Parts: sequence; C-alpha cells; structure tokens
Amino acid sequence: MLADTEAGSVITVAQSGAQWGYRLLLPNLLLIPAMYLAQEVALRLGLATRQGAVALVLQRYGRLPAAVLLTALTASCFGALISEMSGLAGAAQSFGVPAGVTMAGTVGGLILIVLTGSYRRVERVALSLGALELAFVAMAWRASPGLAPVVHEAAQIPLRDHGYLYLLAANLGTSVIPWTLLYQQSASVDKRLQPRHARAARWETLAGVVLCQIITSALLIAAAATLDRGTALDTVPEIEAAFTATLGIAAGRIIFVLGLSGGALVATIVVCLTLAWTIGELLGLRHALEHRPRQAPAFYLPLSLMLATGGLLVGSGVNLISLAVGAGVLNALLLPVVLGFLYALARRDTMGPLCLRGAYAVLVALAFIATSAACLYAGLAGLL
Repeated sequence: MLADTEAGSVITVAQSGAQWGYRLLLPNLLLIPAMYLAQEVALRLGLATRQGAVALVLQRYGRLPAAVLLTALTASCFGALISEMSGLAGAAQSFGVPAGVTMAGTVGGLILIVLTGSYRRVERVALSLGALELAFVAMAWRASPGLAPVVHEAAQIPLRDHGYLYLLAANLGTSVIPWTLLYQQSASVDKRLQPRHARAARWETLAGVVLCQIITSALLIAAAATLDRGTALDTVPEIEAAFTATLGIAAGRIIFVLGLSGGALVATIVVCLTLAWTIGELLGLRHALEHRPRQAPAFYLPLSLMLATGGLLVGSGVNLISLAVGAGVLNALLLPVVLGFLYALARRDTMGPLCLRGAYAVLVALAFIATSAACLYAGLAGLL
C-alpha cells in the first residue's frame, strides 16, 4: 500500500491541490472502502489458489482473456515504472545531480537489492524507504490551513468540468492501481501465506489502505495551502515549493526528496516484481525471490531488463508531470478490466472457504461497479 503513494501519486495530488485546492480531498477519502475491497479480493485469491491472476485467467478462461489482462498489466506497470524513475530523477535534479547519474545508481541499487534472494529482505528495505513518506503528514500539519476552509472547499465537486474530471481520473488511477492489486495476489504467494493467515492479512491490508490515503490527503492539503491556485505544475521543483514554504528551504528540500524517493523506490520494486512474477508463472519457470538468479533466470532477467529500459528512457528526458498524470488516467481506464477478472475468479467454487459469496459478494460487486463507472466516466470525459 505504500507503493500506492508513489511518485505518480505525489505528482498527481500536488497538481490537484495546485489547480483545484481541496476539491479532490473528498473523492480520495471516499476511495478507502473501494481500495480495501479490491485489495482484499486480490489477497483471498492468492491465499486460496497459490497462483497469480494472469495464470488463473489463462487456466480458467483461455489465452485471449489472459492476453487482455497481461496487456493491461504490462501497460500499467511500464507506465508506472517510467513515472517512478522520472520522479527520482526530478528529485535528484533539485540537488544538481544529472538524470543519467541518478538512473545508473537507481537501477544498479535496485538490482542489488533484489539479487539478495529473499522476499523478507526486499520487503524490509521497501518498508524502510516507504516510511519516509510520513514526511508528507508533517508538512500538512505545518501548513495549518484550518478546518473550516478545507471542509467548505472539499464539498465543492465540479463534475462538469473536464479539467477536474481528468485529474479525478488520475487520482482514481493512482489510488486503486491495477498493478498493486496483482502484486498483492502474487506477493501473498511468494510470502507463503496460507488461508489461516487471512484474518491477519486483512487487518494489515486495511491499515495499509488507511495509511496510504492519510499520506495522500496530507499532501493534497499541503499543496492546496501553499501553492498558487490555478497553477499548472510543470516540474518537480515546483512541487518542492510546497515543502520549502512550510518547512524552510533546506529542511523542506531534504524532506521532499526523501518522501518522494521513498515512495518511488517502493513502487519501482513492486512494479518490477509484479510483472516478473507474472511472466515467470506464465512460462512455468521458477519465479520467486527465494530462488537465486542462476535458478530462476526467467524471473530475474525480465526484472533487470525493465529497470534498465526504464532508466534509459528517463535518462533521455521525459516530461514528468504530464507523464505521471497521464499514467494515472491510463490506470483508471484499465482498472475495470482488472476488477472484472478479479471478481469473476473470486466467485468460483474452487476458492473453497475463501470463495466470494453472499452479502459480501454483493457489496464487492456494487463497489467494483461504482469504481469502474467513475473511472470510465472521469477518464473519458476528461480526455474529451
């Protein structure tokens, strides 16, 4: 869930606060139930089947549906990877470090972390990096906009404005993210979780969702309180201005870079592992971090290639802001496909005691339909 507050989310939320103030705060908070339900369904699929989503679709629905889901996952993952690396490059440029140098260090460092051959070790590194995002909460506290103006403006939701809808779609796509759902399912397998762990895993997921949206909301409040209203952000240093305005130039810059980098690095690890797990599983080869590179080349090779390709593209120069927001909109348009497959898989009798049924199944269906409808409406209307 810390990967949900990645660089793309930080940039999208900062852009939202700068352009629309607190008007996107309420939608972000209302997403908490939908985020939890989607993650919980992905979790129960992993615990019950011990397989990833694409492999399950291939097994139960055939090649064409599996190809559709794999295409959606690949597009979402690669768009996110470029966004994360662009965020890292932009943060480093605040200190005068060239993008090429940053990418070389990032790619090399992440490959070394993954080559440790232990999920637990990778997870601990990711959690330590992600904890740096708590700096966003401190920034919102220091901004102190007051409760009354926040509540008053949060209630104003201009659903007929195409600019607002475009950013709403981006916020949806950087909250309920397709690749984080499939990561949840594959990670539960790689962590060797069993159905008996379901209750603890659900509580952990709920805590992660709430933490994610607290961080997101804090950043939106700080951006809305400190950045000039109606401003379209073009660079990462412009987002940094919100931090320096509340925490001072030196401290604000350091905390911003740490928070943005922490989320981006966590998301980069999650994105790469998600796609690498999926490819390894589809090919029927070893695809777990517990296997060494020589034992599972089909797992480590795609992962390393993704990192290297992303690093080369970002090092060549990318417009970070428009790319990050666009990637969020793309995720929103892809999300109905992923949610549809997850729901259909979770309803099968082969799920055993973790099968999605009864009133809870109806609740999940309504949440998925509402979320998908909002994604499609906001995404398509915002693009027109």
